[in-house]
Amino acid sequence: MRKFCAGDGKAFSVLYMRHEKPLYRYIRRVLGSGLAVQVEEVFQDTWMRLVDARSVWQAREDASFKTWLFTLAHHRAVDILRKSGREVSVDEGWMDDDGVEPWQLWPASSAEQPEQKAFWHSAGKQLLHCLDGLPVAQRAAFLLQHDDGLSLEEIAQVLNAEFETVKSRLRYALSKLRACMGAYLHPLFQTELDHAS
Repeated sequence: MRKFCAGDGKAFSVLYMRHEKPLYRYIRRVLGSGLAVQVEEVFQDTWMRLVDARSVWQAREDASFKTWLFTLAHHRAVDILRKSGREVSVDEGWMDDDGVEPWQLWPASSAEQPEQKAFWHSAGKQLLHCLDGLPVAQRAAFLLQHDDGLSLEEIAQVLNAEFETVKSRLRYALSKLRACMGAYLHPLFQTELDHAS
């Protein structure tokens, strides 16, 4: 970014290539399937904001470039969510699951068999559906940590939230995802157990 700010056009290409896919994925998943048509707009607007900021941008010791870029995208996505009437600030709790860890029931990751490939494809679709069902604040925290590898401190900066709030959002998100995936997996595995006996 320093090179780009100094007038090096090739530096922008490097930034774009390095961050294009994770940024697009983050925006797509934060907006969810209901606002899929807005993803491209938010994505392009984020890059335009980066270009516009080159005359005033300064590196910060407390935030990486990636954190700053994702903050731009997150704020723009939240604007779209608000305009669409979606709730963006509720962090309602969720009942803890009944102690069953659905992830333990999943088949081994070796997807050599056609039925395992079908299982993982279907489970992936269900996980995206479960992510869509999370409140935006929880979904954003989950995606920033698990998809994009940001630390809790970086997530707090992107979301403009307290550290403990981010931890709570992640805990609630994981609990909801476990419950959602567990509800999906339980009938699936019950059917398999019935066939086995």
